Amino acid sequence: MSLLPEEIQRYRRHLSLRGFGPAAQERLKASTVLVIGAGGLGCPALLYLAAAGVGRLVVMDDDRVEVSNLQRQVLYTAADAGRPKAEAAADRLLALNPLISVEPHAERLTRANALARVADCDVVLDGTDNFATRYLVNDACVIAGKPFVYGAIHAFEGQLSVFNWRGGPSYRCLFPAPPAADAVPNCAEAGVLGVLPGLIGTAQAAEVIKLLTGIGTPLSGRILLWNALTMETRIMRLRAVPANLALRELGADEPAACRIQERTTPSPAQAGAAAGGPREIRVGELRALLAAGPAPQLVDVREAWERAEGTLAGSVHVPLGVLGTAEAGPLLAGLDPLAPTVVFCAGGVRSLRALPLLENRHGFRRPTSLAGGYQAWTALQH
Repeated sequence: MSLLPEEIQRYRRHLSLRGFGPAAQERLKASTVLVIGAGGLGCPALLYLAAAGVGRLVVMDDDRVEVSNLQRQVLYTAADAGRPKAEAAADRLLALNPLISVEPHAERLTRANALARVADCDVVLDGTDNFATRYLVNDACVIAGKPFVYGAIHAFEGQLSVFNWRGGPSYRCLFPAPPAADAVPNCAEAGVLGVLPGLIGTAQAAEVIKLLTGIGTPLSGRILLWNALTMETRIMRLRAVPANLALRELGADEPAACRIQERTTPSPAQAGAAAGGPREIRVGELRALLAAGPAPQLVDVREAWERAEGTLAGSVHVPLGVLGTAEAGPLLAGLDPLAPTVVFCAGGVRSLRALPLLENRHGFRRPTSLAGGYQAWTALQH
């Protein structure tokens, strides 16, 4: 596939690069990259893949742009708020490079579409933020024989690797089983340094370009760990587990434990019957209790700045970081440990962590966590 005059003009810095040149640029032009997730990681990766001249970019994301995204999702502007991310991303990428093709799909990767989407590309870039989708990406790539570039971020730290490349390890070789629902908070719960996904997402784009052009050595069998506070990086080795590379069909739906944001929540009765399972209450059930009376006690374990944006009437404020200390005693003094108590946070993760603290340190009898947290509460109002 030869380059057009306008492409020669645009990519001349690549063409003059020793070890890259016209042949590598033509391979980029002939390639298709599937980017799953146009969020913190996907935004910088898409910008650089588009600028580099990847011929066809397929963007999957069923979310819409929110103002809180703009701190790190650099594809979007304030004017994009409310727009589907996939569509807003496509407009920006084509404005950057009209010589490529961008296909937006405002949909989530599911078991119904995963194999078809993955089979239709050369490389997958995983910009997702939940474990359930990452396992689905991995399994579809193993079955289709496609490599995928993995990135993950948390607070000030990031990870990067290449999976399923020429017999190398897969994601399941790194994480054979998903973590518990309350083990890893999402970005909304834990926060993330805005530049961190830019660092990791850009590095993901570099790995994709290496895979497509054949230059350099991909991070297959290695995991790059990056600490943005110290700028220290570390590379760990990872071995392939043959059984993980022999998948012939998509794995069963991952347990509810890995669905931090979209997990199906049992009713309080179901939760109480499940030995050792999380005790949660749905928003609709809590609303019914508050309307019928007597109302349960409410404990807000978010930070003060989160509470300033809104809260549940009558709730007592005890941040999770305070709940395990002596400072919590006076804040909880007005509550009855034996009365029904519902704990809430932003998304339902910190509140699950608060339950054993309330029980073991403060004597509360079987407090309950609000599934989906205050975000779910406000979403049901609109």
